[in-house]
Amino acid sequence: MKFLLTQPLAVAFFSVAASSLSISAGDCIAVDEPSGDGIAPGESAPLEWTAENQRWRTPLPAPGNSSPIVAGGRVFLTSADANGMRRSLLCFDREDGKLLWESGVDFPGKEATHKTNPHGAASPATDGERIFVSFASAGAAAYDFAGKELWRRDLGKLDQIWGSASSPVVCGDAVIFLWGPGTSVKLVALKRESGETLWETPLPEAAAEKPDQFKGSWTTPLRWQNGARAELICPLPGKIASFDPATGNELWRCSGLGDLYYTNALVGSGVIVGMSGYGGPAIGMKAPAPGETGDLTETHRLWRTEKNTQRIGSGIIHGGCVYLINESGIMQCLDLKTGGEVWKERAARQTWGSLRLIGDRLFSTDLQGTTRAIKPSPDGFEKLAESPLEKTEMTRATAAFSGGQVFLRTYEALYCFGEK
Repeated sequence: MKFLLTQPLAVAFFSVAASSLSISAGDCIAVDEPSGDGIAPGESAPLEWTAENQRWRTPLPAPGNSSPIVAGGRVFLTSADANGMRRSLLCFDREDGKLLWESGVDFPGKEATHKTNPHGAASPATDGERIFVSFASAGAAAYDFAGKELWRRDLGKLDQIWGSASSPVVCGDAVIFLWGPGTSVKLVALKRESGETLWETPLPEAAAEKPDQFKGSWTTPLRWQNGARAELICPLPGKIASFDPATGNELWRCSGLGDLYYTNALVGSGVIVGMSGYGGPAIGMKAPAPGETGDLTETHRLWRTEKNTQRIGSGIIHGGCVYLINESGIMQCLDLKTGGEVWKERAARQTWGSLRLIGDRLFSTDLQGTTRAIKPSPDGFEKLAESPLEKTEMTRATAAFSGGQVFLRTYEALYCFGEK
């Protein structure tokens, strides 16, 4: 059984604080880019890369599935030792890859996970002054850019046999966590400066009866500015739901998903898409108007596809289509309005990482560390370039793109490719 790993601002409530001077236009402040949807407007990336334009390679102390973020001339990455007793935030110099510091927590307890999901699966996020991390049962924490712990909170034990993966989401004065999956699931908003609880919303419908039940969501909530209304879209077992990020109150829901969910929600062209994992259904719904609330299944659901393959990495909405690469390496192009399959083609070997749209190219990295540039087109699959590593290294992470450079985490090392 396999599942998501990392896998999450437009304006108003979602904007990072304007006073955070360490963020620049070329920074990647969250694993899903500042827009929260895998699209980085104005960003650039090399079409392909080789050992010749490898800027640096830094060995890592342990394998992991979390993805790097880039801010203030530094690269941040979470990690954990093999048994999860030490959970860390690592900081590297962007220019040469040197490890600048390691901060973290010791965790003497036991926490289940799957062998394909080492502890420390959640990616960090930043507001330009602080780095926020989820250490799962070891708690949520914030650090400054020098590695000093600013606060740490015990949000409760996570007890799911495949572990956890949801990353923190920065929203205005808050950092929000989907604390699950397992027998207790909740959304929690903490004050960025102090870690003080702003609100907490239990999600009993998303909870499992026991840790080994095939039920749960490993998604990272999606920040969405719906006109004047800020929303946090969170796919959960059985449904997509939206919450008010200022209060934690549910705004609306749309039913039709399966019990296992790994990817992030997609929003584009007036449609919201949710895609269950492990063969579960996918749904597309008409995006609600800012004033609409309640159960919108009957009025807003546009389509539901029943039988699907395993999905782990998140897709992209672009040009009236949904693009995704399934865990098996099969890429699909779906019609956004109907959910119908436009085409499918083998694009890679097994793939866990999410798609990224940089300029007019889709990028995807497979489990062997090969990244492919693909043209997004309803006319068919077209591979533009292929960039393997000099030697094969396992990776289940998603590459970060920042300032024309590519930052890729494998089980062995952290890489930087691009102009020197």
